[in-house]
Amino acid sequence: MEKVKNVAAYIANALDEAKPIMEELRKIITDTVPQADEGISWNVPIYKYHGILVGFDVAKYHVSFGVDSLQEEDRKILKEKGYKTGKKTIQIKFDQEVPSEVIKKLILAQAEINELNSKG
Repeated sequence: MEKVKNVAAYIANALDEAKPIMEELRKIITDTVPQADEGISWNVPIYKYHGILVGFDVAKYHVSFGVDSLQEEDRKILKEKGYKTGKKTIQIKFDQEVPSEVIKKLILAQAEINELNSKG
């Protein structure tokens, strides 16, 4: 994927199968924390709110959503629903629905963590 300057261009240049997932993630993020700054860092979409909030990027067969607030209980719920997770990532295969409720919860948790850390 070529270097891009904004999230819209990143999504436009992605695999067709990935676009709906990334558009949905983008909407969930901006609806959940409207004051988050959207941009490209490390060549992928990153959202900042009192620090790094979340990010996503496209791989060959999935979109990877990254958030530091991902906990073991979230991983268990996601695994039961068929999603693969890493320490701070959720893999959403092109044929899977976006786990929007879990993602919204994680975004809100990370926003709260970032707010508390910025006051300390």
